[in-house]
Amino acid sequence: MSNELVINSTQNGCRIALLNDRRLIEFHQENGGNQFNVGDIYLGTVRKVVQGLNAGFIDIGYEKDAFLHYLDLGPQIQSLNKFTQLIKSKKEISTKLTGFRNEADIDKFGKIGQVLTKNQKILVQVVKEPISTKGPRLSCELSIAGRYLVLVPFSNAVNVSKKIGNSNERKRLARLISSIKPENFGVIIRTVATGKDVKELDTDLQNLVQIWQRGIEKLKKSKPKDKIIGEVSRTNSIVRDVLNETFDSITIDNKDLFEEIKSYIKTIAPDKEKLLRLHQSKAKIFEIFGVEKQLKTSFGKSVTVADGGYLIIEHTEALHVIDVNSGNKSNREEDQETTALTVNVEAAKEIARQLRLRDMGGIIVVDFIDMRKIENKRKVYSTMIEAMEGDRSKHTILPLSKFGLLQITRQRVRPEVNIITKEQCPSCAGTGKITASILIADQIEETLMYLFKKQNEKKVTLVVHPYLSAYFTEGIISRRTKWFLDLMKWVNVISDSSLALNEYQFLNTNGEAIQT
Repeated sequence: MSNELVINSTQNGCRIALLNDRRLIEFHQENGGNQFNVGDIYLGTVRKVVQGLNAGFIDIGYEKDAFLHYLDLGPQIQSLNKFTQLIKSKKEISTKLTGFRNEADIDKFGKIGQVLTKNQKILVQVVKEPISTKGPRLSCELSIAGRYLVLVPFSNAVNVSKKIGNSNERKRLARLISSIKPENFGVIIRTVATGKDVKELDTDLQNLVQIWQRGIEKLKKSKPKDKIIGEVSRTNSIVRDVLNETFDSITIDNKDLFEEIKSYIKTIAPDKEKLLRLHQSKAKIFEIFGVEKQLKTSFGKSVTVADGGYLIIEHTEALHVIDVNSGNKSNREEDQETTALTVNVEAAKEIARQLRLRDMGGIIVVDFIDMRKIENKRKVYSTMIEAMEGDRSKHTILPLSKFGLLQITRQRVRPEVNIITKEQCPSCAGTGKITASILIADQIEETLMYLFKKQNEKKVTLVVHPYLSAYFTEGIISRRTKWFLDLMKWVNVISDSSLALNEYQFLNTNGEAIQT
């Protein structure tokens, strides 16, 4: 099983595709002007304290004030405020927090007014990017993520990822990090730290401490709304999070971006530098890897599922709804229950992919095809859990209800990825929409196979736009020749310039149009 990262540089930033066996499973877009990314730390100003919400609204420079709930302040908010005041007053204090005396934890059930006051300056971190009409969501429990570790200032706890199941390895890592971590810094040990030696972990830890120190030096001269510590770019953060032993290659089509990522990988995982590839061909990188076509087929309201089923995906302000349909699969199985199980299992795999691909978050309700047998419902549920194991976002999956509904909650920290899959019609100058033209050749071939194999047509003539005619007939071994070798029947192709690029007709032996 191959894992590849393909990065396409654009005028406004870059597009990032994560492929598993050449199949698109994640897609991200990074714009050069991106602000308020998850992980960014700002010096904010308290604009309003709302007792009824037990929350405050903080100005960090976005058009709408960001939201900070009392539960997101963190137990050591008073220590953070004290440290911020000392730094801004330019008093001599170690940026490493050495010798700094932490304040007592705040009351877990306290009120926001006991901690924050209007116009107060406060260090905050973005935990959810602006989505729809809402501003960013903030936390005062600061953290800086690295390759193997996450650094947590004003804490002394060492926590190990729950995904590390081996108890001996958990104890080893906890003991090792406790012996090397600086004073007044907590550490969260990430899953990828499994099996790593003290040198690699210490290097990562020192890099994180340096990031913290550079940020605090900047804080001394900063003004409200200034970014104090910026999360690495979306590209680098994805490289950091997905890079593991199973990765085969990272291919980039821009020299400057290639050098930037190369430098970053040297810092976090020097042994992975050999995976980098610079794409220098004139052909577009997304075309060569088949990403462009997959983008057109994987987004939109209707999505095809393997073996004939399809999904209908609808979005509302509060949740996403996915309806599973059998399509032409219903004619292939022996009974209704078998059909439902087969389609539902394949649909569960595709739904898990769609959630990652579109970065859908919040509440997702899936309406599977009704099944009567309990064991079949359990199989669909277990398939869903297994298919979502590779999803890095926190999620919860509930078993199917008696109505055949499956509920999923998935962490949403960024706006959902949305790719427009319709193109302006070349015939109507943009007054209507058509299916993506990149798919028309495949659609014609599928219909042709159906006519010969299912309807037993003796002879078929294809009438298409001249561009498509050339595509099917030109070349040493043309597509039409391949049809003949597969079907042992010759297809006459006629060019008709009156047809739009996406229009076509099939004619029978008598020259009559075949209804498809």
